[in-house]
Amino acid sequence: MERMIRKAVVQDVSQMQELINGYADSGMMLPRSLGELYDNIRDFTICVNRDQLLGCCALHVCWTDLAEIASFAVRQDLHRQGIGSQLLNASVGGAQELGITTVFTLTRIPDYFRKYGFFEVDKSTLPQKVWSGCIKCPKFPDCDEIAMVKRL
Repeated sequence: MERMIRKAVVQDVSQMQELINGYADSGMMLPRSLGELYDNIRDFTICVNRDQLLGCCALHVCWTDLAEIASFAVRQDLHRQGIGSQLLNASVGGAQELGITTVFTLTRIPDYFRKYGFFEVDKSTLPQKVWSGCIKCPKFPDCDEIAMVKRL
């Protein structure tokens, strides 16, 4: 399979929404509306095979030295093929290029992120600004995600 990592463009949004919301339907991540995806298109790096989306990952800058890895998803039939690694490494590399010193994620799969140098932190150590998306979550305020951080 020929695949390419690149920045998302508006033509990718419908496939991104389908992938992300498929995981959201199973409770693994927050759903994203088309409007949210268009508003944040510049945050996304994707993996494609020609015009078929294989995975996506957003790097959302929160503050001068902090960014979030969000909406990180790979098609379920393509797990364990290195797509997630490529997307995560590209997003972390993008953070470094921007001068970000810390990236974080909220996840239900902490073991995956540990392999890439993330470590668990108490959610309360993250700035309040990062919780703006939590209001939309059906599990709010009883969040079962684990906060993880990587220092760059």
